[in-house]
Amino acid sequence: MEELTLTTPSLLFSAVSLILLAYTNRFLAYAQVVRNLKENYRKEPSKIALDQIKNLKKRLYLTRAMQVLGISSLLLCVVCTFLIYIGLQTAAVYTFAVALLLLVASLAVSIKEILISVHALEIHLNDME
Repeated sequence: MEELTLTTPSLLFSAVSLILLAYTNRFLAYAQVVRNLKENYRKEPSKIALDQIKNLKKRLYLTRAMQVLGISSLLLCVVCTFLIYIGLQTAAVYTFAVALLLLVASLAVSIKEILISVHALEIHLNDME
């Protein structure tokens, strides 16, 4: 097993930070859309608006999961850096491996959320047919 250096987990800091920024922007956009849809639904209830709200609710939960997994990955990268610093190389390697797996899980959830987003657009376009 090759020894980790302090720069190895640090490489993920910027990548994970950018991913978390994208997730947060997505969450804020969804929150605004939910507020608008809810207001419109109260004024004029429709099945399409209700379907959109249900879809957005799923996407919000997935976005929360993406954020939690991404933040956990970043946290473990920081722990890994500390473990390397204090000389616990084996623990650092395993911690870094878990951090990578959490990042992979976060990206996988992101893919699922994107697929659901496409379905939301289909719902929106269905009323034009």
